Amino acid sequence: MAPLLNPLDGAFFDLSRRTKVRVTGEDRHRYLNGQITNDLDHATESNAIAACILSAKGRMDAHVFVSREADAFVLDAEIELRDTLLPRLERYVIADDVQIEDMTERLSILHVTGAPLVDLPASCHIISANRFGVDGKDVWMEAAQHDEVFETLEAIVPFFDQDRAEVFRIEQGIPRWGRELTGDIIPPEADLETSTIDYGKGCYIGQEVISRMKMSGQRNKKLSGFVSLDDSPLETGMKLFSIGGDAKEIGWITSVGRSKRFHKEIGLGFMKRPFLPDKFKLDARDPQDAFRATATRVEIVDLPFR
Repeated sequence: MAPLLNPLDGAFFDLSRRTKVRVTGEDRHRYLNGQITNDLDHATESNAIAACILSAKGRMDAHVFVSREADAFVLDAEIELRDTLLPRLERYVIADDVQIEDMTERLSILHVTGAPLVDLPASCHIISANRFGVDGKDVWMEAAQHDEVFETLEAIVPFFDQDRAEVFRIEQGIPRWGRELTGDIIPPEADLETSTIDYGKGCYIGQEVISRMKMSGQRNKKLSGFVSLDDSPLETGMKLFSIGGDAKEIGWITSVGRSKRFHKEIGLGFMKRPFLPDKFKLDARDPQDAFRATATRVEIVDLPFR
């Protein structure tokens, strides 16, 4: 039997489909810093920061990573945001000297965890980025170089395809756009406060809502991990109910997968306030028929999964 691969020991991921945007112009720093929740000064040519782009009501318009070039900033986000990210950014370019360009097709990204980077072409741009709750390196390149760099990395570190990358993301408790992250979510509800919000920076769109939430300490929902107790597969969209309780929905599941590392059926989702403690057992029911007789028993667990 082949040994079980652990991406924490070394793996690489192909993120080339992600939306990529370049922001240039004399006013790029002031403008972009007013759009994102994190402090743009922490984005460098060798280090990417995670940030959220919000509506005026504090709800998420995008989750992005931002790095710096000599005369530009580069943002990348899930491919599902390609049609909306540019219009959202351009909406607030009023009299600014700012240009925003879609670079999705021109650039590729490979991400490496737990392994040194050697023998890569000098033209590759290496950037530190924490995408899976662990330190990693982004390898940026022109799209024409993708296959050459892919083969170089594949010779030294295991490749995790999209399915395995998704399970690893769930294991690490990392929310993703289109699953946990939607236009209904405020960043602290998805456990993004530490990684994407700088409370000491200047003003940005949606800041008032985020500041009020910090002062009150209140959230209407929170990101949670779930484990199937009888090892039955979980389903995206399952609704969660207290065992033996009333018919009131108290949570839902947004991402599911089979963890070979932990030998468990696991999922991410949200619990509504008031929040139940970890190790609390729930019934997960079919999203199409939440009141059918059968249910899958699940337990709330800490993130990341252990």
